[in-house]
Amino acid sequence: MNFLKVDFYVMISLKEVIDLSEQSQNKMGIMPVNKLLLSMALPMMASMLVQALYNIVDSMFVAKISEDALSAVSLAFPVQTFMIAIGSGIGVGMNAYLSRSLGENNMRNVNRAAANGIFLVLVSSIIFIIFGLFFVRMFFESQAPGNEDVIGYGVDYLTICSTFSVALFCQMTFERLLQSTGKTFYTMITQGMGAIINIILDPILIFGYLGFPKLGVAGAALATIIGQACAMALAIYFNLTKNKEIKLRLKRFRPHFETIKIIFAVGVPSILMMSIGSIMVFGVNKILTGFSLTAVAVFGVYFKLQSFIFMPIFGMNNGMIPIVAYNYGAVKKDRIIKTIKLSVIYAISIMIVGFIIFQFFAGELLDIFDASAEMKDMGITALKTISLSFIPAGFGIIMGSVFQAFGRGVLSLIISVIRQLVVLLPAAYVLSLFCEGSNVDLIWFAFPLAEIASVIFSTIFIFRVYNNIIKPMDNMKSVERQAV
Repeated sequence: MNFLKVDFYVMISLKEVIDLSEQSQNKMGIMPVNKLLLSMALPMMASMLVQALYNIVDSMFVAKISEDALSAVSLAFPVQTFMIAIGSGIGVGMNAYLSRSLGENNMRNVNRAAANGIFLVLVSSIIFIIFGLFFVRMFFESQAPGNEDVIGYGVDYLTICSTFSVALFCQMTFERLLQSTGKTFYTMITQGMGAIINIILDPILIFGYLGFPKLGVAGAALATIIGQACAMALAIYFNLTKNKEIKLRLKRFRPHFETIKIIFAVGVPSILMMSIGSIMVFGVNKILTGFSLTAVAVFGVYFKLQSFIFMPIFGMNNGMIPIVAYNYGAVKKDRIIKTIKLSVIYAISIMIVGFIIFQFFAGELLDIFDASAEMKDMGITALKTISLSFIPAGFGIIMGSVFQAFGRGVLSLIISVIRQLVVLLPAAYVLSLFCEGSNVDLIWFAFPLAEIASVIFSTIFIFRVYNNIIKPMDNMKSVERQAV
């Protein structure tokens, strides 16, 4: 790939971005693909960067409490990932069906997709309320048995995040509705505002500034929930006032099981795929706790830092999926192929930048979290080793979203299972057998090994999708011309 041949429409004015976001529903089939992709993806990438920033700031302040507090928040990460997996999976299924229905100009299905997506996330939030009230302590005792400091910090933090998860679920869903109709600029505002509120409240609630009580890790959780609730409220407002393509009539809502089935057909594989990530993190944490909780803290810091590299690519995905899905419904093969190619180029470019940062500035990154000498020594090796997986991961992430856009989420699921459960976890366990004392350096090599496997299977599957779905579009157009 020749990166110099890519036309970068980066210098889009703020007004132009707003105009493109509002009009892209009508232009997803005709606007130049590169300009359309960036007009939809750039706002999401920017908002995702802000999201990643607040994740880092959150852990940065928690690290100032103690390393045990940082370890507790790291151990809570699988549950938080699982919540995001459910909300994101339902959103992906809803978004793919909704965008395809827009491409087919089927407004009845558009509104059904939106209403049933909201219904599903409300049900999901009830499940996590029950978990937050009754099962959080059990979760932490299974990971850090006997360490009451870590368990106490973890229970305080995760109980709040789980019990008030409705804010997270609704924020994600209403933002997805804006994305599905091309209004990604408004999601940038909602996510940015939520993240900024979180960043501002973190030190105030954690350390008790401005007359507020000193709440510690519970303050970090409350800051997160308040930020999500504000973003949720603003996303609802934008849907009611700006999203004219979708008519939300929840007053007389009844679940439509055919629509739910279609949403789950794409969404469940996505949920399972991200849930596998939770299982992987839980498993790696269990392996690392056999050596030291410092290793768990390092792993948690890595995930916070890597989100700053990965989040923009997820933003790219959020801009790409509606374009691919729309043009799939409109039977426009060339636009689909160009969208995919450009997305891969941008993703790999971002990953190259991330790789360079992790290789040459690992120590400085760890200093952000007040790393002890032991944690810093362990963390530098971890960041440099795991970042070897970044470039192949960029390709894999885009391919996974392409499969979802075509309603083939099961292919993404298969790749995720192979990468994280078949390769990464067993490799991490086997490599841990060769580690001595508290040295866990070998374990980190499981990550690049897993991404190599992911690239191999992603390549096989994308050829399969091309031959079975994209290539036959030529014949479909030929039939249409004959009919005319």
